[in-house]
Amino acid sequence: MTQHRPDTLSHAPLGRESAYPEHYDAGLLYPIPRAVNRAPLGIEEGALPFVGEDEWHAFEVSWLNAHGKPIVAVARFRLPAQSPHLIESKSWKLYLNGFNQTRFESRQAVVDTLLRDLAHAAGAPVAVELLDVDDAALAVTRLPGECLDDLDIEVTDYTPRAEHLAVGEEIVEETLHSHLLKSNCPVTGQPDWGSVLIRYRGPKLDREGLLRYLIGYRQHQDFHEHCVEHIFTDLMARARPERLLVLARYVRRGGLDISPWRATPGERPPEPLRLSRQ
Repeated sequence: MTQHRPDTLSHAPLGRESAYPEHYDAGLLYPIPRAVNRAPLGIEEGALPFVGEDEWHAFEVSWLNAHGKPIVAVARFRLPAQSPHLIESKSWKLYLNGFNQTRFESRQAVVDTLLRDLAHAAGAPVAVELLDVDDAALAVTRLPGECLDDLDIEVTDYTPRAEHLAVGEEIVEETLHSHLLKSNCPVTGQPDWGSVLIRYRGPKLDREGLLRYLIGYRQHQDFHEHCVEHIFTDLMARARPERLLVLARYVRRGGLDISPWRATPGERPPEPLRLSRQ
């Protein structure tokens, strides 16, 4: 079984030429400590200011049944935000490809294997679902709330600056979203495209300032999960809402999409949500 150090990106498969595995190997999963990127935001492990999950969909999932016949499915994974590790996306893809020529006695055996391996890599229990490729749960929907993208603003700054976030005195409860989220992979520099939803109750956010702030991630290099945590902590610090949910739905890449959400306790994202770009 392949062994990896979980404390550095220098050994990660991301950004490296990799041979696709021909056999199942749980050791291909590459965990990355969340604490490294949380520390600069003032987030302490064991005292997280949010609840949340990283929801993944894998569209290139296949294995052989007991007779050697291929089975295909779409997998949905949920990693809790309190898990000490996230899992690097390319390693996840390589791991799943190892199932392609591996025989399993049953669909449940595949689920049990995924549950065991992913929980071990993440350091916490995870949720796994295998969906049929035409499952209604994969139907395209729209983000709720009002879209910010038609605001006619001038933008000269493409790094996230919390000072763009301003509030008024009116207390509101509203849901806003934008499809202009873009960040970059911290290893390869490749663009990560997404949509972001913000639902809150508190002092009314200045919408032009909020859109400028979100556009500011355009040249920012970070993992999807940490971008969402960055947005959440900046909004909490600048706007001090009573309740807050930040959810990003990133565009699929390499057969995987990632949709992290972070929220104040008691908040959860609307379900189901699948966007046309995913």
